Amino acid sequence: MYSADWAAALAAGRTTPDDEWAVVPCTSGWEYNRTDVPYSTIASELDWVCENDNLPATAQAIFFCGAIVGGLIFGWIADKYGRVSALVGTNLIGFVAGVGTAFCNSFWSFALCRFLVGFAFDNCFTMMYILVLEYVGPKWRTFVANMSIALFFTLAASLIPWIALWADDWRIFTLATSVPFALALATPYVVPESARWLVSQGKIDKALVILKKFERINKTKIPEKVLSDFTESSLKTLKENEAEDRTYSVLDLFRTPRLRRNSILLIIIWMAISLVFDGHVRNVGSLGLDIFLTFTIASATELPADTFLTAVLDRWGRRWLACGSMVVSGIFSLLATTVPVGGPSASLAIMGRFAVNISYNIGLQYCAELLPTVVRAQGVALIHIMGYVASIVAPFVVYLANISQDLPLLILGALGVGGGLLCLLLPETMHADLPQTLADGESFGQHQRLWDNPCFSRKPDQDEKDEEAQNPERYVKRSSISEPEAFTRSMPSAIGSRASIRASIRASTRGSMRRRERNENVA
Repeated sequence: MYSADWAAALAAGRTTPDDEWAVVPCTSGWEYNRTDVPYSTIASELDWVCENDNLPATAQAIFFCGAIVGGLIFGWIADKYGRVSALVGTNLIGFVAGVGTAFCNSFWSFALCRFLVGFAFDNCFTMMYILVLEYVGPKWRTFVANMSIALFFTLAASLIPWIALWADDWRIFTLATSVPFALALATPYVVPESARWLVSQGKIDKALVILKKFERINKTKIPEKVLSDFTESSLKTLKENEAEDRTYSVLDLFRTPRLRRNSILLIIIWMAISLVFDGHVRNVGSLGLDIFLTFTIASATELPADTFLTAVLDRWGRRWLACGSMVVSGIFSLLATTVPVGGPSASLAIMGRFAVNISYNIGLQYCAELLPTVVRAQGVALIHIMGYVASIVAPFVVYLANISQDLPLLILGALGVGGGLLCLLLPETMHADLPQTLADGESFGQHQRLWDNPCFSRKPDQDEKDEEAQNPERYVKRSSISEPEAFTRSMPSAIGSRASIRASIRASTRGSMRRRERNENVA
């Protein structure tokens, strides 16, 4: 506040302050406008205003720093000690730090708790996501990955603002949204470790125990010969890996040309998706609508977006659908700058949010499907970390509305169109087995062409015929490739129908022959 003789100023007829007056801290406290948010927050309780108005933004930045560190740590834990271990760890940290947040009474205690909550942010979800995808075969991968988000995420996110209104206190709200993390303690007792990961770590006996359990649950039977061949092939693969004497890290994604290109593309595309997604979330809040209703409507767009995605993703493919949804999001954002502010612009902006919801969920699945098992968790964590970096920029993009109301939507529109076009440079993963090794990741999709589209696919097995015509020496001894090696790569899918087993074996045989050829060349 200004330090001045107010009586003298009024007597002199002054109605505005003099910039030359001295400024001192407010002496009478503050009264807060609770029209939009009818309860106190930590910012209002601790008076983070005036010279301290940067503290909420600083705390949010510290939160994302925790997410970056947590992504690196838990990505490594997931690949080193297992998906379930990482899943339990990240949820427990979220539980402890979230509960601790409710008892904070200073900026630094709050910032520390938010940093630790950042450890759990997204990792509590991505570890579960990876675990599920590594168990589900190609036929059901899209349904399980997207309908779980459509139903559970949408319901919970839409309830969040009303839980906040019910709690009517930020501390109670924090407790209500943090205590459920403790349920993760039950995970080891109800969710089996990833069999793919167990095999990659040489724990074949444990993987077989899990497969036997699936036999009982699914009321099916895996032939004993297939299991014995699977064991023999897994041991052979392990011996080859031991001969290489290698430990895998996220840096392995950048050692070979194709894998490096795909990884960089995934990072750039995910950063664009994250920035556009978060930008739309924040920008919708500035449209003059009720903040609680706006948040609910924006979250509810997940349900139709994910339902639509589940219906078409395995028909239209990842690549073109990711491209189309991002471009459509960008076009709606750009169109929103050409209509009057209010209902028309808000409607177009929400349509842009709907389209980017589709891109966001494709991106989640695309990353997990394209990266090899041995570095999948670390790679997905790295890509999401770069998304956090983009999310940090989002508030500044929205802030540009103070300069021009069209600037945020223009930037989000340009990023949507540009990011969407980059998706066409990635290989298609529809109906493909997840790559297991770095060699699989390097060779994945190398026979695909830029304009290939599943909606206008070539004749069945045309890709295989083209590859055989280009490299006949690889197919001369096809009959000598045994099913065990193929089954090793398609193991989780083999629990399904015999037809899917045969399809997985055919798909895996090509990778097995390429791997064998590379080994012979090295020798």
